[in-house]
Formats: sequence, C-alpha cells, structure tokens
Amino acid sequence: MAARGRELFFLSVLVVGVLAARTSFGANVTYDHRALLIDGNRRVLISGSIHYPRSTPDMWSDLIQKSKDGGLDVIETYVFWNLHEPVRKQYDFEGGKDLVKFIKLVAEAGLYAHLRIGPYACAEWNYGGFPLWLHFIPGIQFRTDNKPFKAEMKRFTAKIVDMMKQEKLYASQGGPIILSQIENEYGNIDSAYGSAAKTYINWAASMATSLDTGVPWVMCQQADAPDPIINTCNGFYCDQFTPNSAKKPKMWTENWTGWFLPFGGAVPYRPVEDLAFAVARFFQRGGTFQNYYMYHGGTNFGRTSGGPFITTSYDYDAPIDEYGLLRQPKWGHLKDLHKSIKLCEEAMVATEPTITSLGSNLEASVYKASGLCAAFLANVGTQSDAIVKFNGNSYHLPAWSVSILPDCKNAVLNTAKINSVTTIPKFIRQSSNDDVTTSEAFLSGWSWFNEPVGISSKNAFTKLGLAEQINTTADLSDYLCTDIQGDEPFLQDGSQTVLHVESLGHALHAFINGKLAGSGKGNSGNAKVSMEVRITLVPGKNIIDLLSLTVGLQNYGAFFDKKGAGVTGPVKLKGVNNGSTIDLSSQQWTYQVGLKGEELGLSSVGSSGWVSESTLPKKQPLIWYTTNFDAPSGNDPIALHFMGMGKGEAWVNGQSIGRYWPTYTSSNSGCTDTCNYRGAYRSHKCLKNCGKPSQQLYHMPRSWLQPSGNTLVLFEEMGGDPTQISFAARQIESLCSHISESHPQPVDMWTSDQETGRRSGPMLSLECPFPNQVISSINFASFGTPHGTCGSFSHGQCSSATALSIVQKACIGSKSCSIGVSIDTFGDPCVGMTKSLAVEASCT
Repeated sequence: MAARGRELFFLSVLVVGVLAARTSFGANVTYDHRALLIDGNRRVLISGSIHYPRSTPDMWSDLIQKSKDGGLDVIETYVFWNLHEPVRKQYDFEGGKDLVKFIKLVAEAGLYAHLRIGPYACAEWNYGGFPLWLHFIPGIQFRTDNKPFKAEMKRFTAKIVDMMKQEKLYASQGGPIILSQIENEYGNIDSAYGSAAKTYINWAASMATSLDTGVPWVMCQQADAPDPIINTCNGFYCDQFTPNSAKKPKMWTENWTGWFLPFGGAVPYRPVEDLAFAVARFFQRGGTFQNYYMYHGGTNFGRTSGGPFITTSYDYDAPIDEYGLLRQPKWGHLKDLHKSIKLCEEAMVATEPTITSLGSNLEASVYKASGLCAAFLANVGTQSDAIVKFNGNSYHLPAWSVSILPDCKNAVLNTAKINSVTTIPKFIRQSSNDDVTTSEAFLSGWSWFNEPVGISSKNAFTKLGLAEQINTTADLSDYLCTDIQGDEPFLQDGSQTVLHVESLGHALHAFINGKLAGSGKGNSGNAKVSMEVRITLVPGKNIIDLLSLTVGLQNYGAFFDKKGAGVTGPVKLKGVNNGSTIDLSSQQWTYQVGLKGEELGLSSVGSSGWVSESTLPKKQPLIWYTTNFDAPSGNDPIALHFMGMGKGEAWVNGQSIGRYWPTYTSSNSGCTDTCNYRGAYRSHKCLKNCGKPSQQLYHMPRSWLQPSGNTLVLFEEMGGDPTQISFAARQIESLCSHISESHPQPVDMWTSDQETGRRSGPMLSLECPFPNQVISSINFASFGTPHGTCGSFSHGQCSSATALSIVQKACIGSKSCSIGVSIDTFGDPCVGMTKSLAVEASCT
C-alpha cells in the first residue's frame, strides 16, 4: 500500500529498468541439465506458437512484434508437409506458404525460432499434415519401421533442412533457429505399433541428427527419445515432468492456452489465472523452456482443417486472437508474468531449485547461488487462500496461485492477481458502403448456378459395390456423388419405402429423383452417419443419389491414415415388395469425384456460367452464389457473418475463407456464466456459446481485398439466403481494470527494497488498444467494494463518492493513465475493509 499523504496519478505507463532479454544470434547452441546454452550461456526461454499458414503474410510482422512485446524470446511453428508438397516432388513455398520469409521476419524482430519439422504435425490440420499422395505409395505404413515411409519422411525433412541452410537460418550459421523437432507426440500412441515403434523412433533420431543442423533436436511426448534428442512435455501442466536423462533440460513444447473448436461444440476457453499458474509452477520446479500452444491460433483457410469437424476458426483462446488483436487480460497478464520470471533468470540458471513445504498444499522453491536469490511460493490447494511465513515475512497466497519473489523477499507478481487491463471485443455489422444497409450492399448483383443433382461429369465411373471415399477422391474434393438407377424392379416399385444408409462420415445428403430426401451428419466424437428416411418411389425409373462429404480428414491417433470416410454400406431399401428388404450395397453404382461447379472453376475470379435474373433462388440445396462488393471502410479486421446460410464453402477473390456451417449448433448444456480458475483445467471445463452456432463469423483478411470490385463466391449445400450475409468489423467495445489494495505493484515498477528502501503500492492502469485513440469516457468507477466483471461492474456496500470524478480527471483525453489504488487517492469509504478500484472506460 502506498504511503499516506501521497496522491498518485501517472499519465502513461512508467517504464523502469527490467532485465532485458538477451537476443543475439549465436553460433553455438547446446544444452546441459539446466537449460539450453546459447554461446555458452544458459537461458530461460519463453516461446509461443504462430503457424504461418493460419494467418496471412501481411499479418506476420505484427503478430511477431506483438509476441515480442508480450515477452516472448522464441517463435515456434510446425512445417506442414501437405501444404508444401501437394504433389510428390512438386513444392510450393509461395505467398502464405513462404516459410523462409516467416523465419526471416522472426529474425528481424530479434527473436529465436523453433522449427518443428515433424513432418507429422497433428495440429488439427488436415491429415495431420501428411500429403494424401503418401497414402497411395505401394507397401507404405505411416509412422513405423517401414522403408517406403522412412524414405519419404527423410526426403522431406532433408528438403526443409537444406532450405534453411541455404538461407543461413540456423543459429550455427548466425540465424534464428535454435531448435528443431522430429516426429510429434509419437509416445502417446507408439504402443499400437509394437516393437517396430522403438526401431522407428531410433531411426528418426539418427536421421535428424545426421542432417547436421548445428542445433539440438527435440521429440515431444517421447519418454524413450534416444540421446542426444531432448524429450519434452506437452499438456495443460508440465511442472511434474522429468526428462529421461539427468543431462537434459526440462522443456515444455506445448502449453495449451485453450482448446480447439469442433463444429457442433461449445467454445472452450482457459482462464489466464490458471494458465499463469501452470507456467509459474513449471519454472518454479526447474523448467527453463516453455512454449504456448497457441500464442496466435489463426484461421484454417481453405480445406486445411482436420479433425474431422474442426471449425475454420483456430482461435484457441490464444493471447493474440484469430484476427490479430490482443486478448486481454490474457496477453497482458502473461506479459507481466514473463517479466517477473526474467527478473529471476540469473538465479534460476545458476542452480537447481531447493523445494520445501510451507504446509499442506503450500510450497517454496528457492534458487540461491553466489549472492543471487529468487523464490516461488505456491498454494496448490483449490479451496482456501493462505498466509504463509517465508524468510521471516508473511505472504498472502490465493488458492491455486504462485507468487514470484525475484529477491527472495518482495513479491513482484501473484498469478491470481491481474494487473493487466481487460478488453471486451465486439463485432459491429457494417456494409461495404456507408450510405446503404448491409443487406442492400450484398443484394446488388447476385448471380447463381444450380449444382446438378447426381452425375454430371464426363469423368464419372461405375463399379460394383460401394467405394470408400478417401481412396476414391484422394481428397481432391470434399464431395463424392454416388448414384444407382436403372431397370431393376426395386427401382420401379412406385411405393413408399425406407432408405437406410450407413456411412463412415462425415455428412450425407440423399436425393430421390433429384429431390432432397434427407441429410445426416456425424460429430467430432463419432464421425459415422446412420440415416433412415422415408421415401416414395414413383412408377417406372427411379434414381437414388447419395452426396457424401468430408469435413477435414483425421489428424490424430494410431493408424489415423486408415480411418475411412463415405458411404461404405450397407445401403438398403426397407419395405419393398410387401415388406421385404433389399440390400443395394453390392449393386452397380456410378461415382463422380467433386462437384460440377468445381469442375467449371466457379470459385475463381472471372468464371462464367452464372445466371442473373430478378428472382434470386433461396433456401434450396446445391446452389452456387456470387456477388461483387466494395471493401468495408476503415482498418478494423473484418469477418463475414453467415446468418441465414446452411453449410458450404466461401471464396473471396478466388481465395478460400474456409468451410462454413452456421447451422451446426452446440448443446444447450455445459456452459457457465463464470469459470472457476482454481483446480485442474480440462478441455471441457470452461465453455461458452452453448445452444448457438459453433461458428458464425468467418475471418476475411483485408489483404485479400481491393478497394472495389471484389468477388464473393459461395457454395451452399443445404439451402440458405445469401442476402442475409453481412460484414462485421472486429472492434473493442470497452476496457476495464479491477485492482485491490492487496495487489502487487506493477511489474515495471518493481525494485528490491535493498535498492530503494521503499515500496510503492498497487496501480490501476488503462491504455487504449489502437493507435490514435484516447480515453473518451469513464463508464464506471468505484473505489470500495465493487463487484462484477468487465461490462457488468456494480457498486458494493461502500464506494468513494469522488472515485468517478478522480478517474475522469486522470484519464479522459489521454491514451493511457495510471492511478494509485489507495485511500491516499480516494479517501477511506469503509474503514477496516480491504478495498479495490474497478473502472470501465471507452476509447475513441
């Protein structure tokens, strides 16, 4: 608490001396039992995942800079094999696939890089990152001691390593890459491969090290990773992890900042108090390298999402959101955490921690060597706060929290006490023209093309029996059309019957004589579809068309490549000829890979074949739409709001935004208004958006747009109304902070008592999120016992009468402001009670 008699107002953020990150690209990266060594110096390194193809090249520099500003030392990315080698030995590293450019931008920002070559990625990416052509190599078996697979894996891995060497991007060449990864989470499933798994993993390690990168290699989730490969941990918590050798450092390659979202699922999120607790616990117990998965999640553009059923959004509740904006308070609180950990770095790398118990669920870890001392105090209990005695001083430890003491005396941060600002994001619907409504902007100039039901391609073929979809399409399209027709008596019955279809997934539409009869879909837990629909066969010839579709290919699990899709049967007609059942599965079927619109290239700019008439067909299945539009005004990130649409894919100026499916809603149960950060986090612990579409807003990168004359193309499977689609701009509605008298002072103001002889109290700070903005209004301010959360603060039983005017005077008209949280500033509205200051503001 600040000394009485001093009124504290600080416009803009005070910057004081903080231990700066030492980022100089060294020629020698090694490791010992404590840490990675860069030019002989042990380093505590904080890393974050940014997958270059999940954003656009124009976003890369900003994402990397925001990562650096957030206190990261390292940027991590997978390398996606199927992105770069869609056809065997035909490579693509252009545009958004320019891996070299991305790594060079990391270097320009003064950060290190961790290149996870794999080449198996998982990552909720289509087919785990493997190219589909790999599946068709004779005799191949993925991820085991198999000669064809190992030959292809070595060839691609060597290709990537050689590219990096040619550009001198490894640290051994003066570049930023200090780590590489081979394989990925194989230890989770290697038991399924028997003794061949061990042979394979030893081969992979030997192959990787033979490529002579000059930097260490890691294997995550691989307890038997052979020397010199470092085995690392992935998970929500890794404080209890121990490397498989006393010569290797404790490293965490995936700290999951949230979780992925499937179509049909509620939106998961992870409270930052828990995430910060997990990070602090890891460093408390001897860790020295930690990576956030994800730091920026991004977007699954095109057909890159896996799963199956993974949404186009890969936001992951990351510190930087899908659109490239800071997610607060997550980004800011982690930034403060990183600064706090860096204040301890010299002591941490000098020695192992000494861990002692301070009581039930209470623990102290002390790093002490050669005049250096840093301590971490933890309360791992989930129910009760605690007051602990340490080195003769008392410390308040909330449940499920860690306090960091860089000098073993004064706490710089507690993981449960957030000093960072909180922002409330919102999407503002807008048109492409300020003078017209949203719907009018899109209504002008709509054209369409009716996708034919059934077989329309010259490349169609017939075969006896039902064909598995992935082997048939080679994933060249989501769609496989299958039909049966002819002179068979059961197709001339003219009676009511039931069509029964069994599919391995992922979704299915059944048409009888050109009319939609029924649809079915799987889900992320069970992709299979079992559909029964009552149909009427007309007298004479009947046609049954089954349109089967995939929603991303399997990306995880033992033998995931053998997971099939599509209608594999049985397909039956029930109730034919006085109640008999006829199995159609072994009959002759005709097949067509893909859609007529795909064959015609309707998604590309300048395509022909469109129909333009006064009456726009709506709410009908299998229809393509297109219109032209001007780019929305302003610089805010833009999304397309797919209100009124069913399921399909969208393209802007020939580039695929991805699959949309706003009609797939989540369950009504499982969500809560608030989520208690205390206790172990699980992927389903904290959910929001129950009973609503899993995803209704789809990122449309501004770099894809021209000022005018842009083309939007939609393929709608189920039936929708494109005139209801609108633009939505990603903006910040308000910003808040809630700081108590018991909070530590801001990290930037921390100094040891030994240096200053005095200490400042807690501060509440606000800062507008965008350049050229200032704080324009204070929507709420209370010093006393306010309660609620950002956007819903309310006064408690006591509140300073002058709080609002004091905050207004300090903040309005400034880009940022800071106010001392003490009775010296606001007076004492309730003597003897611990008070807090809550503020909500708006910026313009």
